[in-house]
Amino acid sequence: MGYRVINGKLHLIGDFKSYDKAKNTETKKTTTSFKDVLEKQINTKESFVISNHAAERLRQRNISFNETDMKNINEGINKAEEKGCQESLILYKDTALITSIKNRTIITAVDKESSKGNVFTNIDSVIMI
Repeated sequence: MGYRVINGKLHLIGDFKSYDKAKNTETKKTTTSFKDVLEKQINTKESFVISNHAAERLRQRNISFNETDMKNINEGINKAEEKGCQESLILYKDTALITSIKNRTIITAVDKESSKGNVFTNIDSVIMI
């Protein structure tokens, strides 16, 4: 059997019953309440992501953050976001965190010893916490 792409979705050839079901569900609109949207925005301000690359660098360099550290870093991301920053270098304790503010994601982490001689590019701001 082969596959067919219909409206960006992959279907088995001859499996048009599932296409009809998918077509019917696509026409129905889902509604999101104001409360759901507000809660999502509030939760966004309280969280960030550590990329796999950054997590690996943190492990390799024996850098660990406790809950207070994570809250402080999150506050730094919130401040940068309020100022319109996109890509930032966050200096926290003896660690440099390259962060995508718009995606709320820490891209990589460098400790004080590893950062000597490094040049950080493609950043538009520095946040010192």
